[in-house]
Amino acid sequence: MPHIEELAHVGIHVHDIDTMLPFYRDTLGLQVSDIDEKAGLYFLSSRPDIEHHEVLLCAGRTAEPGAMLLQQISFRCPTLQDVIDFYRKLVAEGVRFEYTVTHGNAIGVYFYDPEGNRLELYWPTGLKARQGFLLEVDLDEPPETIMERVRGYVAEHGEDGIVDMALLARQTDS
Repeated sequence: MPHIEELAHVGIHVHDIDTMLPFYRDTLGLQVSDIDEKAGLYFLSSRPDIEHHEVLLCAGRTAEPGAMLLQQISFRCPTLQDVIDFYRKLVAEGVRFEYTVTHGNAIGVYFYDPEGNRLELYWPTGLKARQGFLLEVDLDEPPETIMERVRGYVAEHGEDGIVDMALLARQTDS
């Protein structure tokens, strides 16, 4: 059976390339690897020497902003500190958040780009936890404290999973 190793790229139709390109380039730190302005195509990568593009922004979106065309786009970070640093940067830039959570096997922050597409930045913890597993974490705490809490959550709920329904309800109300 063939297998998939990793996500290669995601293409997003956008309304306003002048807002979206700086968000993905400057806020998230992706590098522009190619541009075809005539066709409205903007290629971005976190590692252009390995992967030409991981995100393709395509001008000409016709759906209303915030319409759920994608469930999410997830970016894996090499360390928990990277997730924390991105979180702080996103807070400083006034980005709209969904939540900061652990899935037991990962710690992540869910947020929205300027046109309402949901994004996730996460770090895999190396812990095993049955999914669904969704508990809030405080990314203002030190990494050691966060991991201590997550290990406790996984010890208590890892075999069966857990979803904080109040967190989901709070997220839908906002």
